[in-house]
Amino acid sequence: MIMLNQTDVTPACFILNGIPGLEDMHMWISFPFCSMYVVAMVGNCGLLYLIRYEDSLHRPMYYFLAMLSLTDLVMCSSTTPKALCIFWFQLKEISFEDCLVQMFFIHTFTGMESGVLMLMALDRYVAICYPLRYSTILTYPVIARVGVATFLRAVFLIIPLVFFTKQLPYCRGNLIHHTYCDQLSVAKLSCGNIKINVVYGLMAAFLIGGFDILCIAISYTMILREVVSLSSTEARRKAFSTCTAHICAIVFSYSPAFFCFFFNRFGSHTVPSSCHIIVANIYLLLPPTMNPIVYGVKTKQIRDCVLRILSGSKNTKSYITYLSGKR
Repeated sequence: MIMLNQTDVTPACFILNGIPGLEDMHMWISFPFCSMYVVAMVGNCGLLYLIRYEDSLHRPMYYFLAMLSLTDLVMCSSTTPKALCIFWFQLKEISFEDCLVQMFFIHTFTGMESGVLMLMALDRYVAICYPLRYSTILTYPVIARVGVATFLRAVFLIIPLVFFTKQLPYCRGNLIHHTYCDQLSVAKLSCGNIKINVVYGLMAAFLIGGFDILCIAISYTMILREVVSLSSTEARRKAFSTCTAHICAIVFSYSPAFFCFFFNRFGSHTVPSSCHIIVANIYLLLPPTMNPIVYGVKTKQIRDCVLRILSGSKNTKSYITYLSGKR
């Protein structure tokens, strides 16, 4: 640990301690982390490849899915490689500037993840409630604009948080009990007033997460009303089945996020810190790992594209026809 005098209030580097209390198990913990990261990289890169080169996937729903995959790739890549370096090679040092950059990417792209899930909920609302106007409402320029707006919203809300963290005086050492530079974990090393960090962090969380959850809830309320009004049971089943993959993505993303949020604010004395750090890493790894699997299993168009690639385009058509007949 570096030594700080009274005039040196900005450390040259921080030491990421990994998962405190479980140092002897770091090697074992690294295997599920590494496996999930590999699955996330392969799955999301595979989805991006399919959406890029398969004409049948050039539709608004899949463009939003491509945004989600890109976000997931950046989100998990901003933390997992460094965590694996800590677990495998004891490379715990990270410079002050790199720590701030990592913090920016983590919080920006978790906000982006929430925003894209909200856009996908609106996409399902338009597809089910206004099917005849779907392609005219969600045009390519509209999709591009809302995607850029979602990204810029996260960037402009997170930049002040990183700036406030940078301005703090650090005279309580440089040991961070975490696998990555979480904003609160870094701020707690400061001997200055971190109230503005806490208040602004809460405000940013509510402006991003609260707004997105509200939009998702309203969208699915309208979808449920439309689905219930359908006369045919089969039509209701088909309409709602188009939302199952998205609902799973929401559960995988928001469940660990809620745990981390409430632990940081209310449960730091009741939940072991090692449990919190593991869940915080799962929060950044679980959605990128599970989203490609869920969409690959639940979306027929993606399954058919995978079959076409694996079996060859000449034989896949008859094979898909055979499977459809079996159903």
